[in-house]
Amino acid sequence: MLRVTLTPVIPAKRNASLALFDATLARGSAGSLAKLSKTAIAPISLGLSHPLMQPARRARFAPRHFGLIISFALCVLLPAAVAGWYLWARAADQYASTLGFSVRKEKVSSAIELLGGFTNLTGSSSADTDILYDYMHSQKLVSEIDASLDLRAMWSKPDHDPIFAFAAPGSIETLVEFWSHKVQVTYNNATRLIEIRVLAFDPADAQAIAVQLFEKSTAMINQLNDAAQADALRFSVGERNTAEARLQAARAAVTMFRNRTQTIDPASDLQSQAGLLANLQAQLAEALINSDMLAASTKNPNARGLQAATRIKVIENRIAAERAKLGLGETSVSTKVFATTVADYERLSVDQEFAETAYRAAQLAYEAAQVDARRQTLYLAAHITPTLAETAQFPQRQMILGTIVMFLCLAWSIAAMVYYSVRDRR
Repeated sequence: MLRVTLTPVIPAKRNASLALFDATLARGSAGSLAKLSKTAIAPISLGLSHPLMQPARRARFAPRHFGLIISFALCVLLPAAVAGWYLWARAADQYASTLGFSVRKEKVSSAIELLGGFTNLTGSSSADTDILYDYMHSQKLVSEIDASLDLRAMWSKPDHDPIFAFAAPGSIETLVEFWSHKVQVTYNNATRLIEIRVLAFDPADAQAIAVQLFEKSTAMINQLNDAAQADALRFSVGERNTAEARLQAARAAVTMFRNRTQTIDPASDLQSQAGLLANLQAQLAEALINSDMLAASTKNPNARGLQAATRIKVIENRIAAERAKLGLGETSVSTKVFATTVADYERLSVDQEFAETAYRAAQLAYEAAQVDARRQTLYLAAHITPTLAETAQFPQRQMILGTIVMFLCLAWSIAAMVYYSVRDRR
C-alpha cells in the first residue's frame, strides 16, 4: 500500500481536497486519481499567493560585499600591480651562460699492465662527481672566483634593482647565499652529468663566471687525481718493499740451510743415495746367489764359503746404514735422517718460490702505478662549453607575476572564508 503525505502549510479551504487525495491513494483507485486531477490539484495550485510560496527577491549589494571588493583590491590587485611595475620597470635584465660536463675516469692498459693481467676501466666516477657537486656550493670556490673576477661588482651593477642585484659589499656568507640564486647546478644521478646555469647582468660576465667555474672544477679534479695516484704509488711501494724483504729472508734461510747441511741440493743427493741403495741391494742379491751355489757344490765349509758369508754380512750392514741415512731404518729415529733434511729444504724452497712470485707481482704493480702517475686518469669532459647569451631570458617576469597573483588569490580566499565562518558562528 502506497501512502503519500503532504506537509506544507496551506489554506483551510483545501483541507477537503487533501482528505480526498489521501483516501484515493489509500484505496489505489485509478478512476479516483483521474478525479483527483480535476478536484485536488487545481485548488492546490491556487495557493501560490501564500507568503511561503513567493519567489525570492533580487539580490542587492550589501556593505559586506563592498568590503570584499575593497579587500580583494588591497590584498590582490594592488600587490600584483606593484610587483608587475617592479618587474617591468625596475628589474634589470639577466643573461644566462650554460655549461655541461661529466667526470670521466679512464685507465689505458700499458705493456706492464697487460703482462700482469690488469683490465681496462673506462667510465664515470660517482664518488668524485658527488665531491665535485658539493665543491660547487662551497665557500672556498666562491671565495676563489670572487678574488679572481670580483663577483660583488658583477652582481651589484644595477643600482635601481635592489631585489635581484647584490647589496655590495656584503659578507662572504651573504655572497655564498646569493651564489645559490645565481648559479644553478643540476646533477643527474642516472647519467652522472652536471649542467650549470650562471646568471649575470652582462652576458660576458656570465660567461666569465662559467669559465672560471669550469677551470676551478678541473683543478679540483686534478687534485683528486693526484691524491689518488700518490696514494696508489705509496701503497705499491710499500707492497714492493714488503715483498722484497720477504724474498731476502727466504733466500737467507736457504743459504743458512746449505751451509749447515753442506749440501747444495738435497733432492739430487737423495736421488744419488737411492741409487746407491739400489746398487747395494743388487750386490746383496748376487752375493746370496753365489753363496747358495757354493753351498750346493761343496758339502764341507771352506774359505770360499766363509768369504761369501762375510761379503753378504758386509753388504747387509751397508744397506742398513744407507737406509738409516734415508730414514727407513729403525735406528733413524735418533739421528738426523736424510728425509728430514730434504723436507726442511723443500719447505724453504716453497717459501722462497712464493716470495719470488709475490715480489714479481709487487714489482709489476709498482711499475703500473708509476705509469698511472705519469698520465691523467681522472678528468672533466665538457659536452657543453660556456655559452655567450645574446638575449636576456631572466628574470622570467610572466611566470613570477603569475605565481605572485596565484598565491595572493589563494591567501585572500582563505582569509575571506575564515572571516565568514567566524561571522556565521556568531
